[in-house]
Amino acid sequence: MTKSKKKSFLTQFKEFAMRGNVIDMAVGIIIGGAFGKIVSSIVTDIIMPPVGLLIGNMDFSKMKWVMKEAVEESGKIITPEVTLNYGEFINTIINFIIIAFSIFIVIRTINKVEERAKHLIEGDTNKDEATPPPPPTNEEVLLTEIRDLLKEQKK
Repeated sequence: MTKSKKKSFLTQFKEFAMRGNVIDMAVGIIIGGAFGKIVSSIVTDIIMPPVGLLIGNMDFSKMKWVMKEAVEESGKIITPEVTLNYGEFINTIINFIIIAFSIFIVIRTINKVEERAKHLIEGDTNKDEATPPPPPTNEEVLLTEIRDLLKEQKK
């Protein structure tokens, strides 16, 4: 292979990697990972203990279904138990719901701020066109009728 093909490939990769979208995505993934750890701690350490207390001192993370008991001989575990850890699954679902809701709130707030900034920069002319004028008052209707009658008399 020639160096020009390698250089071309490396050049293309550099262009790809240095795009703003890729860098933004990388930053988002790193921050998202850290945010996920925070939410996991909130769920595990703050939310789940009171929920467990409300339903009878249950620790969801330790809830499991033992499908096969461990095999022991002389105090040594020969075969470990086989379990279905549905309590961890419940914690993970709650983590997901909190993360999804938090991201929804952040994105919704960002969209509102961007929309307000757009209206401030461009001017909000569409609001005037979209809002119909209020209906005329009784006095305005009466004065319009009087004006029309006076116009007819002059003819």
